[in-house]
Amino acid sequence: MSTETARTQSLRLNIADYGSRIVDLAPAIGIFAAIAIVWELSVKIFAIPGYLLPAPSAIAAKLWETREMLLQNLAYTMAAAILGFIIGTLVAVGLAILFLYSKAAERALFPWAITLKAMPILAIAPLLTIWLGFGLAPKVAIAAIACFFPMLVNTVKGLRTVDRQSLEFLAVVGATRAQTLRHARLFAALPYIFAAAKVSSSIAVIGAIVAEFTGANFGIGTVIVTAGYQQDAAMLFSAIVASSIATILMFYLVIVAEKLSLYWPEANVDS
Repeated sequence: MSTETARTQSLRLNIADYGSRIVDLAPAIGIFAAIAIVWELSVKIFAIPGYLLPAPSAIAAKLWETREMLLQNLAYTMAAAILGFIIGTLVAVGLAILFLYSKAAERALFPWAITLKAMPILAIAPLLTIWLGFGLAPKVAIAAIACFFPMLVNTVKGLRTVDRQSLEFLAVVGATRAQTLRHARLFAALPYIFAAAKVSSSIAVIGAIVAEFTGANFGIGTVIVTAGYQQDAAMLFSAIVASSIATILMFYLVIVAEKLSLYWPEANVDS
């Protein structure tokens, strides 16, 4: 087979793959469009005031009108969410490794992790704002706390899923504890880490936004709070739509990273 023929065949396969994905998304897109049409018609037929329920067309117009302001505030919030997500993940993975090799540490620290998970974000966000100020730090901290527990639980489980035969083989060849961790346990944990990351990425954004509710000078959370005080429903919906789109994009970034990292057939824990 010539190079040109191989490229053509690969292009056809890619086009077919994208086509099948579009077909898979068609029902969801159809439902979304139907809801938007019914919503628009209901607002007009029943003459619902805009401050109660703006029409989708009004929300879209507000989105376009305030796009620069929304993007600036959203970028600030997403920076806090991403930093918090990274920090929470690193701390969770490090603690999971400690738990793997120290049962005493797990017995001592895991109940505190559960306690941290049980604390309502709205209750600790004002405290962190008092301690860390109105800047980026409390938002990063809340985002890290929000995504920490799911990452910890899944990583602990993943590190312990290595089969006994693999561990025995590594012991026979004289692998050190660090080599076993690197070449066996971390690879076994990756599917579990990414499964938790899909959930935690969204939770981190929610945590950053909630932190902005309790005190911030900038961010999409402040836009939502201000729009609520002003009873500007169109602005409120616009901020919600913008933050939802950003959260979805972050979710799919995690999926892309998962696709690139989990390249072996048995890696998908969902299959």
